[in-house]
Formats: sequence, structure tokens, C-alpha cells
Amino acid sequence: MNLFELVTAAPPDPILGLSEAFRNDPNPDKINLSVGVYQDESGKSPVLECVREAEKRLAATPGTKGYLPINGHPDYLRHTQALVFGEGNEMIETRCIASVHTPGGTGGLRVAGDFIRHCLGRRKVWVSNPTWANHQGIFKAADLDIDVYPYYDPETHGLNRDGMITVLEDIPENDVVLFHACCHNPTGVDPDADDWETIAKICKERRLLPVVDFAYQGFATGWVDDAVAIRAFSEYGMEFLVCSSFSKNFGLYQDRVGAMHVVAKNADEASRVLSQLKVLVRTNYSNPPAHGSAIVSTVLNDAALRQQWEEELKGMRVRINTVREQFVDELARAGVPGDFSFIRQQRGMFSFSGLSPEVVQQLRDKYSIYLVKSGRINVAGINSRNIGPLCSAIADCLG
Repeated sequence: MNLFELVTAAPPDPILGLSEAFRNDPNPDKINLSVGVYQDESGKSPVLECVREAEKRLAATPGTKGYLPINGHPDYLRHTQALVFGEGNEMIETRCIASVHTPGGTGGLRVAGDFIRHCLGRRKVWVSNPTWANHQGIFKAADLDIDVYPYYDPETHGLNRDGMITVLEDIPENDVVLFHACCHNPTGVDPDADDWETIAKICKERRLLPVVDFAYQGFATGWVDDAVAIRAFSEYGMEFLVCSSFSKNFGLYQDRVGAMHVVAKNADEASRVLSQLKVLVRTNYSNPPAHGSAIVSTVLNDAALRQQWEEELKGMRVRINTVREQFVDELARAGVPGDFSFIRQQRGMFSFSGLSPEVVQQLRDKYSIYLVKSGRINVAGINSRNIGPLCSAIADCLG
């Protein structure tokens, strides 16, 4: 018997596998609305101008290719904490936050899973129904059990607030609950400030441990306002985890730039937590990649580049919201049956369109239009060239 004879082929990734199928599709009019990558009007994922300038400066500066510290460069970690928790936050000043630089937000989630299982001894994580397709895989790989709480209401195309609150109030004490800070993936539906206040209060009373996936800071209403969930948990003096990413708001997808933060009760606890996080990192990827974090630090250390970043981030957010408006209007013009106005209220790159798996398959088979099976659409993939054909195809499949 060959050594690998019993190895079976794994199914393709439900999202990235679609991108591979899209690349192999010979149709010149094909449209990819599946993968979660920001695209501009030309259909490209742009390199931000502030990033180009930062890379020029880094290339012109004598440097080293030596290893970063296990937890990452202190300057980068300082910036990530300030962005997530707010400049001058008391928890930062009193050193109550243990932070590690991770390979993207996904790497941060895996470190969080390992910390929860091996350092806290917890066994279960509750995730929203639905949630990002990779959440369950990440936490299962960390030897954690998964359960779900209600989140999306398909009737209203909005938040199932009552269902979510009812289940949160009944989750066993000390369990772990994953939340999306903003731009919920895949629905685009977010709790408002009052909802977050209620959620934080319940988590505090039931001694639940929140894990906040903060992948889209700046894509909902602004990088400060999008931290409303972080502020809610902070104001209740809670211990919680945050996994943040610069893939979207800096466009640094391939550079894998993220962080994982643990908010502890005091500096001594945070120091002990950090020592354990370093062990988890050392036995996983040893230490983080340097280039992307150097870009982030270069931009945020320079007032002009930081202002440029904020303007470019706003430009991406405004474009997405404009496309949402255009998409709703074009669907109506194309005669698509039903009311799609809910798409205007959703936030971030994604829209839970309400299209059935059967319609999604029809769109792919007849028109080479690629959506996730759930009907999730990457709104940023829509532009002036493909919006007409897209809406006409949807009208045909729903007609």
C-alpha cells in the first residue's frame, strides 16, 4: 500500500473554490460576486495610494529581514490597540490588553481558539446563524465544539433581535460567544448601539466570554463608529477577545496583517495571558510576517499618510453604499419581482440577497454569475459594466 493511498480528496472551500471555478470559466462575460475582496469600479482590488507611498519609503530605508518578536513589533501593536480600543483608552494606558500580531484576522481567530481551549479549558463556542463559513472550521480545528444562536430573520431581512437575545440569556455560564463587530458576514445586518448595550449586559450577567471578529473596521460608518461593540463590552468592564484585520481597510489581503487582543482585568493578568499567547504562536507560526505590519505602522506614524488612508477608506465605504443604492434601483428597473430595498440598510461588502440555492445555481449555469450558495453577494464586485446584465439575469431566473 502506498503511504497516501487512504487519503481522500477534500471538498473545495465553499467560497475560494468558487473563485477557482470562476477562473476556469471561459465565458468572457462572467461575473464573480463570491469572494470577500473589495473591488473598485474597474473590477480590480486596488493598492491604496497611502500603501504605495509607505512601500516606497520602506524600500528606501536600510532595514533587516530578521525575525520580529514572537508577539510582533511593539509599534505595530500600539497602533492596532489604538484603532480597535481608541486612542488613550484606559485599558491601554493601564496595560490590561495582551496583544499579538497574527497572520490576518483568520490567524487571530485560530490563536483565539487555541487560547480558549488550551489555556481556559473551555469546550464550546457559540456563533451566529448564519456566520462566515470559515468560523466553524477554525474553531473545530482548535478542538472546540460549535453551537449557534439566532441572528438573521429571513422574513424581515434584518436582525432577529428577540431570538438572539432569548438564546443569549439561556447560554450556560462561562461559555464563549463569537460576535461580528460590524458588517456582519454574510448578511450585512448589524446590531445597533442599543442592541450592543443589551448584548454586553447579558454577557456580563451570565459571565460569557465574548470573542469579537473585527474584520471590517471602517466599512460600515467609519473606523471610530464601527467600534461600538468594543466600547459596549469595555464599558461593562468585561474580559473579552478581539480579532482584527487590515486586509480590507488597508487592502493588504496577501500580506496577512492582523492582531488578536485579550482584554484582562489588570496588567498582571494581561502579562500572564501574553506569556501563554507567545507559546501558542511559537508552536504555530513561530513569529509574524513583517512587511504588512511595517506598512501599517508607516502610514499611521505619518499625519499626512494617515489622513490619506482615512480618505481612501471613506472612498471605499462610499462606493459600496452607492452600489447598494444602484443595485436596488436596477433590480426594480429590470422587473425583478419582490422588494429588495433592505439591501440599502445592510452594511459592508456583503448582502444576503434572499436568492435561493436553486436560483444561485441557475445564475452560474446560464450566465456564469458566481454567488455563494446561501445567496450572499459581494456588493463591491458590482460595477457599471456588469450591473445591467446581473439584474437582467436575476429577473430571468426569478421570472
